[in-house]
Amino acid sequence: MSVSKDSHPGLLQSVLTNKCPHCRKGDLFLNPNPYDLKSTMKMPDHCPACGQKFDLQTGFYFGTGFVSYGITVLFSGLSFVLWWYTIGMGIRDNRVWYWLAINAVLLVLLQPPVQRLSRSIWIALFVKYDSGWKNDGLVA
Repeated sequence: MSVSKDSHPGLLQSVLTNKCPHCRKGDLFLNPNPYDLKSTMKMPDHCPACGQKFDLQTGFYFGTGFVSYGITVLFSGLSFVLWWYTIGMGIRDNRVWYWLAINAVLLVLLQPPVQRLSRSIWIALFVKYDSGWKNDGLVA
């Protein structure tokens, strides 16, 4: 069984790699480095591969705050469980405060990729993949 060279990546892969949800080929962000803080959230107006408009309406990306909140709560919960099972928590010591400080530092350091991931998830909720995007022409 041979795999077609034109196969599209899956939804999860395209979201994690910040690709256009319509064609799953074009990049969502102009700069691939999320830690270049001057341009970390700059996006082209349209997908360079299929022409999908990225800013669907005024204020479209305001909803990414909810997605970002969910991601950070999930991360904090998982790090707490991991800390609990590996290091443990105690009533008479400061291990919970160490976890809190380390978790806070990690959340600050991971904020640029989390912001990008939130935008990628948010637009993928509203723009569906089109396998015939090459034949359809540009998207308005």
